[in-house]
Amino acid sequence: MSAKPKLAFFSFASCEGCQLQVINCEDELVALLGAVEIVNFREAIDERRDDYDIAFVEGSITRPEDEHEVKEIRERAKILVAFGACATIGGINAIKNFQPQEKVSQYVYGDQAATFPSYPARPVHDLVKVDLKLHGCPISKSEFLEACKCLLAGKQFTVPNYPVCVTCKLAENVCLYQKGMTCLGVVTRAGCDPMCPTFGNKCIGCRGLIDHPNVNAAFDVLEDLGLTLEEVTKDFTMFDGCHKEITEKK
Repeated sequence: MSAKPKLAFFSFASCEGCQLQVINCEDELVALLGAVEIVNFREAIDERRDDYDIAFVEGSITRPEDEHEVKEIRERAKILVAFGACATIGGINAIKNFQPQEKVSQYVYGDQAATFPSYPARPVHDLVKVDLKLHGCPISKSEFLEACKCLLAGKQFTVPNYPVCVTCKLAENVCLYQKGMTCLGVVTRAGCDPMCPTFGNKCIGCRGLIDHPNVNAAFDVLEDLGLTLEEVTKDFTMFDGCHKEITEKK
């Protein structure tokens, strides 16, 4: 890799909110720009070049042409980073996977549906090798900056593989279950400093599941608190609709 690596940002089916989080790094971004050259970033610059070293890919794959493009990006990039829930786990887009695709296309595009071929949403790693995943909806600015530092220094960036509950306890939050609320923090990957529970909102699972989650126990707990199986499944499939353990429950 050259002394000043070239970064490129790409988006597929997404709101591009994770790219906006990169722009929101503000002062820290200025320092990053001193160490890299950004050659493709639709949200920030007009210039577009294909000679990049590190590719950041946002969004899920939902169209045949997406497959060709993401494979081309993979071929050009020395390192490919999937960032944001849509790219890493399918995200909100995967909600459509549980409905007839023709019905979804008709709802979105009306009588022009045939002009926009689409299929069930898939995370980027279903199509190409992903070197690093940055989770969340949107991503964490601090996590993005730390990942960049590690990539530039040639060090391994470790994504948390323990549940949000761990960081909630460290933050001395009162468990939402004790407040009569429900929360997916028991099986959701940490790394969000647990923003939602800290401000009184339940974890909605946007960072995906930890490895080997006890999904059955989580379903049982939520059902014991009065949620129907359909309601519990909706909670999980809001972001994790592509996860095998969730789709099997569905």
